[in-house]
Amino acid sequence: FNCIYCQLGEKGIMTLERKIYIPAEKIIEELKRPPDIKVDYITFSGTGEPTLAGNLEEIIDGIRAVRKEPLAILTNASLFSQEEVRKNLNKIDFVIAKLDACCQEVLEKVNRPVNGVDFAHIIEGIKKFRKDYQGRLGIQIMFVNQNKDSASAIAEILEEIRPDEVQLNTPLRPCGVEPLSVRDMEEIEICFRKFNVRMVYKAEHKKVNPLSDGDTLKRRGKI
Repeated sequence: FNCIYCQLGEKGIMTLERKIYIPAEKIIEELKRPPDIKVDYITFSGTGEPTLAGNLEEIIDGIRAVRKEPLAILTNASLFSQEEVRKNLNKIDFVIAKLDACCQEVLEKVNRPVNGVDFAHIIEGIKKFRKDYQGRLGIQIMFVNQNKDSASAIAEILEEIRPDEVQLNTPLRPCGVEPLSVRDMEEIEICFRKFNVRMVYKAEHKKVNPLSDGDTLKRRGKI
């Protein structure tokens, strides 16, 4: 994806190819280093789509061997149609999947995916994953002017998926589009009243202290 609201700007590799980008042992070694601090989750995110990692299962198993914290992942769900990806994600405690669109047209407008990403396949993949998954499934939606009119249609899709929580966001970090107002987001929230909702303007924001200011700045655009 090359989302219009990405805080990293117009850069990066657009691909659907799963391969080893970073050796599993390098990540596992890094996770042996942090100081003894309270961690809610160890989360797979970064500057790209984590399910593109061909060694994702090896990384998950390796982390389980050295850390006790539950695992979470932030994914754009573009590879959920692949059985191997769903199998990998079944090993994660909390899967948070992006769904900013209600159809292929809105997907192209907001997420600007690489050629070959099909909206119908994404939805079918999420449904298949939901059927077997025993962990916590969250759906994360980023609303901007380009998709705010899709709220009701997205909510209808979610009735079939039955997520454990729905995260309603609008971009508050520096990026190429303006965030929606509190009023706009409250109107959108009404469409999702059947779900366990966390709305960005109402959610409690925990104070966090980054282990590396430089790495955090590269990932988020601000500290």
